[in-house]
Amino acid sequence: MKTRFTTVSIIFLLAVLQLPAQSTSGIDTLLPVRGFCIAAPRPANVDRFVKFIKDELYPMNVNTLVLRVDFNYQYNNHPELRDSVALSKDDVKKLVQVCRDHDIRIIPQINLLGHQSWAGEVTNLLREYPEFDETPHVEMPEDYKWPNDDGLYCKSYCPLHLKVHEIVFSIVDEILEVFEADAFHAGMDEVFYIADDKCPRCSGKDPADLFAGEVTKIRNHLAQNNNELWIWGDRLIDGKITGLGMWEASMNNTYRAVDMIPKDVVICDWHYERPDPTAVFFTMKGFRVITCPYNKPDVALKQLEETLEFREGATEVMKERYAGMMQTVWSSTGRFIDNYYGKVKTQMEGTSSADCFKALFRKINEID
Repeated sequence: MKTRFTTVSIIFLLAVLQLPAQSTSGIDTLLPVRGFCIAAPRPANVDRFVKFIKDELYPMNVNTLVLRVDFNYQYNNHPELRDSVALSKDDVKKLVQVCRDHDIRIIPQINLLGHQSWAGEVTNLLREYPEFDETPHVEMPEDYKWPNDDGLYCKSYCPLHLKVHEIVFSIVDEILEVFEADAFHAGMDEVFYIADDKCPRCSGKDPADLFAGEVTKIRNHLAQNNNELWIWGDRLIDGKITGLGMWEASMNNTYRAVDMIPKDVVICDWHYERPDPTAVFFTMKGFRVITCPYNKPDVALKQLEETLEFREGATEVMKERYAGMMQTVWSSTGRFIDNYYGKVKTQMEGTSSADCFKALFRKINEID
């Protein structure tokens, strides 16, 4: 009779036999990606974050750091896109150096396609280039509320505008160069505005074709310099058939793009309320997938258990597609560090990204 190990038995064997999680080749065989995703710090918090990387991320065995940069950099190619307070090249090099010194892969992120506005304001790209707006007829409200008659959550740029990629790829290339990175995270989550019927370029187009076309265009641009593309996975899941709805999955028909995009795109599969095992779906489609929790330790620990069981029970071909886990943080860097060290509290005990990170990585290191 064939025996299938459970996570509990794996933990027991590792503990009793004192087997290391690292293979003799230096590759992490337990969880290849042990990631941490957070907003890039503002200049005033760079040194504090550098210390946090040395004192906390490295000892916790984090090996991948995704930094959401967006317009928090003093771009030379397009200085008009800089935030009013933004990281300098010297600031970035401090982050690059500490990650290099501690064997942490650093991956910068700029939100592409969606998330071109927040609440009542457009962000820098559409502010400076309003002609790129997929839905210029949707006006930004003085007092943002959801839901609303316009279906406004965040604006998108039009993926078929002839000049948008000239601007976007210019800053992507610059941020990859300054971070000395070999991968780029393009965001692309929660895209609600796509194939709008009032857009002169996109009206009547298939949302899945448009989404797949944008992912492929970004991937192909990065591939010219052997850089890898990472994206969030929610737009590639059918929100209706899974019951996951419009936030963690797609209700506007982009999900069929999962069969249209290159298989070397890395999928960051986020679920925050429940440990929905959609990683299986992505690996069956041929993608490497990283499971991403947020602020509920019990959910994160269940996701870890599932990931280890998937890796243990999978064929050799499928196993490496379950690439690991990545803690996500959706507060500022400074606030996260304050919460981590107990200087500020969350409204509900045990529901912070700091609590989740500690619980998840302590368990990972226990298993080691």
